[in-house]
Amino acid sequence: MRSVIPTQSSRAPGPVQTAVLLGAAGLIASLLYVNAHQRRAERDHPPEGNFVDVDGVRLHYVAQGEGPAVVLLHGNGVTATDFVQSGLLERAAGTYRGIAFDRPGFGYSERPDNNTWTPERQARLLYQALHQLGVERPILVGHSWGTLVALAMALEYPRYIRAIALVSGYYYPGARPDVPLMAAPALPGIGRLLRHTIAPVLGALLWRSFIARMFAPAPVPARFAGMPKWIALRPGQIGASASETGMLVPAAQRLSARYGELTMPVAIIAGTADQVIAPDAQAQRLHAAIAHSELILEPGVGHMAHYAAPERIVEAIAQLEASLTPGGANLRHGATVHQAPGVLH
Repeated sequence: MRSVIPTQSSRAPGPVQTAVLLGAAGLIASLLYVNAHQRRAERDHPPEGNFVDVDGVRLHYVAQGEGPAVVLLHGNGVTATDFVQSGLLERAAGTYRGIAFDRPGFGYSERPDNNTWTPERQARLLYQALHQLGVERPILVGHSWGTLVALAMALEYPRYIRAIALVSGYYYPGARPDVPLMAAPALPGIGRLLRHTIAPVLGALLWRSFIARMFAPAPVPARFAGMPKWIALRPGQIGASASETGMLVPAAQRLSARYGELTMPVAIIAGTADQVIAPDAQAQRLHAAIAHSELILEPGVGHMAHYAAPERIVEAIAQLEASLTPGGANLRHGATVHQAPGVLH
């Protein structure tokens, strides 16, 4: 009787092969899961605004109201809807023509060449977009990463931008141990795999804790529930967000060398309890560097100051506009500083 020696192909897979097969199956399952959620999110939350094509890039924006233009630039990871849900766009539209853009790669705005969209390049694109929309001399309001774009626009086009309001911004480079991990989905090659498979799934699992930190110490407001999670977790937007995380420190380094060039009115707004960006290291330092700026510190407010105090931001916009009129109030170093006693010195 002849013995049968098993061939290589008939042997059971070893532990390494099993791990590879399971890993591949997991990635395929994640890919299908992410694609299904992306399709559902885009079906349930179609674009609500209008589009403008600029230099081969299609930008989505939401506009409300009439009057002098106020342009709203959102932070990293969210979309123009953030200003709708916070109520800031509606409040601004009571007096102004409020325009909230989806910045490149976020919401329904395109972002070709994902890793090249520095604040300066976004500033040039938005400047062109505003001209196409017939916007003359707007006031800019930037939140978080959007403050870097607002600052870049103000520095590049000082005769066009009337004034800027900066909310919860990161203005100076510093140690950010979170950057390498958060920026990984923007890496060439492996980053594409991550943002189409693992990164959105991890984002969904960590969503509640991440958002809680954004709003802390306050609870997450009910109206934020209108922010569609899976719009933010689509692979394209995760790539844009990761890329901007990687750009954060070098962008602040470049721009901070030029803050002394700013001559238009500047309002700096921050929550004293911001757990994402320390107001003393950022907002207060910027206030000291820009002699004519106004610093507004909201007591006990976290990073999402436009949810906690949208009325204060609109008041700041009105004060910026008043400072531009003959005989209007002048913003000066040390001007109205709202501060919780004993919190910041």
